[in-house]
This record gives sequence, structure tokens and C-alpha cells, in this order.
Amino acid sequence: MLTSAKRYAPLGIFAAVAALSASLIPPTLSQEAATIRIDGSSTVYPVTEAVAEAFQKAEGGKVRVTVGISGTGGGFKKFCRGETDISNASRPILAKEMEACKAAGVRYIELPVAYDALTVVVNPRNTWAKSLTVAELKKIWEPGSTINNWNQVRKGFPNIPLKLFGAGADSGTFDYFTEAINGKAKASRKDYTASEDDNVLVQGVSRERGALGYFGYAYYAENKSKLKPVAIDNGKGPVMPSEKTVVDGTYQPLSRPIFIYVNAKAAQRPEVKKFITYYLNNAPAMVKKVKYVPLPASAYKTVLANFNKNRIGTIFGGKEAVGLTINELLSLEAKE
Repeated sequence: MLTSAKRYAPLGIFAAVAALSASLIPPTLSQEAATIRIDGSSTVYPVTEAVAEAFQKAEGGKVRVTVGISGTGGGFKKFCRGETDISNASRPILAKEMEACKAAGVRYIELPVAYDALTVVVNPRNTWAKSLTVAELKKIWEPGSTINNWNQVRKGFPNIPLKLFGAGADSGTFDYFTEAINGKAKASRKDYTASEDDNVLVQGVSRERGALGYFGYAYYAENKSKLKPVAIDNGKGPVMPSEKTVVDGTYQPLSRPIFIYVNAKAAQRPEVKKFITYYLNNAPAMVKKVKYVPLPASAYKTVLANFNKNRIGTIFGGKEAVGLTINELLSLEAKE
């Protein structure tokens, strides 16, 4: 049974799991059950949540898994203080976080688990913004931007106020989006509705005709009746987010890998080792279930082998992975 340190995703398929969490310790869960503590990205949450629920059932109450949503940055703060065993992350660990972990003596194993198409969405009543260029997105979101009406975005767009909804500063999605669109992580205008909880953003965009927002594809897929995706034009024509465009590398620059980070000391505990093995063995089905893009089956075997070899550290050197295709990620995994 899942418990959350912060909140649950209350919509659609996530609601069923949240409803099951009414009691902290269900009758089938032993008071002495081993506990695995997870926190971090709201983007990765749906995958880890689905795996955790299935794993706990498979273990018959012997292991308790808690999954919180503090955002990637917030999750790493807890992880590097040794407060969690696993950190969900929608971007690679950054240099400052690496230093924080090092200072606290926390070593970690980096495991890519899926790909996400970071999705730009508008309200269903928006009939004009079927696609946006990267340059237009930058004009909207760059620091100091004064764009507050759709007619300022592109000639021919209507005179309708532009209401912006985006990830909060502790979110890996915020870091990735600002790096990909504005050229520098965390470089963004500040006058918008921000949250680390993507469901808050979903609700905001669904209520405002002139709204524009962004978050992980799973949250769009779970709320298709309330949202409309926008095709992204990176100079080669508009491309919609989808499994196909992520796999073939055409959905750029908003296609990205997502990760879990495992505390290397915690990884030696039998229940954590069993959980990670279960996670990676079942990832293809679980990832598809929550509408993200699974890695090739062979990749999960490689990632599991890296975990079993206790491969410490990151392959990204404290930097973002903007524009990294699945094949490029697998090439990096294989080299290490």
C-alpha cells in the first residue's frame, strides 16, 4: 500500500491507487514490515507508484514502500541528507547535488527507467495554437518576458489573455524545460502559476481558455478530455509528442530520459535489491501503463546489470541531458 510524504495524484488511474491509501497500515501489512522510502519527481511518480503498488502486493505485506512528491530538486535534497533510499528524478543529478551527496557521504547508483515527452498543453477551447516554435516558446517563457496576450505570440493569434502554468523551481521538469527552451536551467520568467504537483497545473490549464502549460506526457494522457497538446517546431516542422516521435528522435528538444537514483548503502538491503530488480524487470509494462516510453527490453537488462555491479555515480557529469535520444542514452550506458 502506498503512502505519500506529501500528496497523491488524484486523477484517473492514479486515483485508484490514492484511494487505496486511506489507511497508513492496511490489515495485510505487518507493523514490522521493512520500509523503502522514495521521494522526488512528480513526473517519475506514476511509474514508481505503479511498481511500488504491484511489488507490495507481490511481497504479501512484508515490505512497505512510501512514495512522495517533492519535485526532483526537493527529492535530491532529502536523498543527499540520507532521508530516502531512492530518489525519483526527471533529469540527471546536478553538480551541486553531487557535491551535497559527497559531503554527506551518500553514494548513489543512477538508473534510467523510461523516456518522457515533456508536453506543452493548452485549453481545449484554444483553436489557434496547434503548434508553437521553440523560438515562440522562448519569447513566452524567457526571463523578463512581458508576453501576456496570445496576439503577442504570433501574428493572427487572437486578443486573448495568456495565462501561464508551469513547473516549480524544485522540479526537474522546470530545470529541463528552461534549459531546452531558454538555453539555461532555471532561467525563466517568474509571473506564472508554478507547482511541483502536475495535477495543479492540469487543473489550471483546464479552467482557463487562454492557458498554456507544460508537464510530463503521462499527465496529459490521463487528462486528454481537459487538455490539448501543442506540436513543437524545432526548425523541421511541427511534431506532436508520442511514443513514435520519442523513439525516432524527432520530438526535440522536449524528449528526455527519466531516472531513479538508489542510495548505494540502501541498495545492499535485501528488500531494496529485490524492489529494484522487480522495478527493472517489470518496467516495460509499467512504463507503458502510465503512458511513458519504455526503453528497449535489452536496455533494462543492461541497467539491472549495472545495478548489480554497484556502478556508482552518474554518466552525465552533473549536466542536463537536453536533446539526448534513446539510442544516445543506450550508447552511454553501454560504454560505462
